[in-house]
Amino acid sequence: MSSNKIWLRAETKPAEARSALTPTTCKALMDAGYEVTVERSTQRIFDDEDFAKIGAPLVEEGSWVKDAPKDAYILGLKELPEDDFPLEHVHISFAHCYKQQGGWEQVLSRWPRGGGTLLDLEFLTDDVGRRVAAFGWSAGYAGSALAVKNWAWQLTHPEGEPLPGEVPYINQDALIESVKKSLEDGKKQSGRSPKILVIGALGRCGSGAVQLAKDVGIPDSDIVRWDIEETKKGGPFREIVEDVDILVNCIYLSAQIPPFVTPETLTSPKRRLSVICDVSADTTNPHNPLPVYSITTTFDKPTVPVTLAGGNQVAGLSVISIDHLPSLLPRESSEMFSQALLPSLLQLKDRQNARVWKQAEDLFNEKVATLPESLRA
Repeated sequence: MSSNKIWLRAETKPAEARSALTPTTCKALMDAGYEVTVERSTQRIFDDEDFAKIGAPLVEEGSWVKDAPKDAYILGLKELPEDDFPLEHVHISFAHCYKQQGGWEQVLSRWPRGGGTLLDLEFLTDDVGRRVAAFGWSAGYAGSALAVKNWAWQLTHPEGEPLPGEVPYINQDALIESVKKSLEDGKKQSGRSPKILVIGALGRCGSGAVQLAKDVGIPDSDIVRWDIEETKKGGPFREIVEDVDILVNCIYLSAQIPPFVTPETLTSPKRRLSVICDVSADTTNPHNPLPVYSITTTFDKPTVPVTLAGGNQVAGLSVISIDHLPSLLPRESSEMFSQALLPSLLQLKDRQNARVWKQAEDLFNEKVATLPESLRA
């Protein structure tokens, strides 16, 4: 079933200020003949009035449940609030239920039980299998920013007080200004810039991490870029522990690899490493290449200390492992993601003939087929 109706739902995840549509992309869809309805939101980085100015009708937050036409596409970013009522619409969002994550059966079963469909944003790919829209660049940029701030914070607060919480920045310039101030404080204390290593530097995420380091004035000689070539010999790598201050991990883990660092390597008397930012945040993955921490961190508590098997903490070393880093830059990350998604959204009126959407529906049906029979009806 194809339709020209798109209903932008309000995000409900705490501190999630991003949006699947921006006023710019919303107008582009309306100009192309789509009927776009926008739910009001108090946490979205774009004001309701920004959407009203381009002529998009505004409705109350969460009203899609009762008021959205049956043939409207319900568009959002993060997963729906936990509930159990069957879903009758076609939803376009990140549902986090295709990799058999905890509770995936209950999440996925809501669509077949209601006759609806999930077109998962994580699995929309182009002809060569590359995701059509992703937040990777923004994730790397934000992760690198927090890592630099943490490096400076540790130098200016040597008593072990953790990095304070962060809230979304109004724009990228405000984030750069904040990081530059921290960096200057750290340089006054240490007399130098930090040396930062980005693993996965050639990908979207790694490119963002490198760009942040450049934007805040870290010399290029202090930005170390590793990718497949540099890591192919297999870790653990002494250089990570002894030669750099900051490690930003940006690899997308698709298969088991030797760890980059281990608890044992961190005990080196020559250790220089003081900050690990695991942008990939593969915290619970048994093949996590950074097996030195076990919890996902949050913006209100960005860091976690590294604790060895005996219970001893590694002094002067902490990990950032936030799994929604692009939320730190909601305006720019939303614009980049939404612009990348726009060509696919413009194909929704002819969805049955659009490869990207046909593939997404085939994948949905494939995943539904793995559900127990009792959860499909």
